[in-house]
Amino acid sequence: MLQLLSALRHKVAIGFVGGSDLAKQQEQLGTPQIPVTTLFDFCFSENGLTAYRLGSPLSSQTFIGWLGETKYKELVKFILHYVADLDIPVKRGTFLEFRNGMVNVSPIGRNASVAERNEYQRYDLENKVREKFIEALRKEFPDIGLTYNERNLPGGVDYTTIHFFGDKTFEGGNDYEIYADKRTVGHSVENPEDCYKQLKALFDL
Repeated sequence: MLQLLSALRHKVAIGFVGGSDLAKQQEQLGTPQIPVTTLFDFCFSENGLTAYRLGSPLSSQTFIGWLGETKYKELVKFILHYVADLDIPVKRGTFLEFRNGMVNVSPIGRNASVAERNEYQRYDLENKVREKFIEALRKEFPDIGLTYNERNLPGGVDYTTIHFFGDKTFEGGNDYEIYADKRTVGHSVENPEDCYKQLKALFDL
């Protein structure tokens, strides 16, 4: 895949966007010898709130710095109480994770296995757990300007033609907002192998 991305980079600018912090993305996409920020023209960690362009960091803001410690503690208290009261099939651990530019909330817990997460995803789509959670947050905190479960397109980029590839592109999925955004050409992939095939075909690699 890295060889394919290197070849693709000779034709177009490439980048990635994800909810994880840069250290996690380094594990997922880079190598011990090669920083991930050198492999892509644009690197958007924490849904774009931490960003790099051609290996150099762009200006960023911390979530707590923007929101303030007092309001942040109110938000955390509400989230943890809400999750504790949820009656869902499985709960594991790490229900709330603070990141530099966001708060990641997982009703099932980030310690759940891949199989458990996939099963919960199906349960959530049927029972709208996440949708109801977001409604409760909007009602409790109507004045602090948060966005929920969205991977918004980061600013400061010329969006002439952006091809976005993601696997959770269904409505309610983590990739849906960018996939469906009018500024992108969305491509739904099943797995890395499918992404590889689509990239080769689309860009004649």
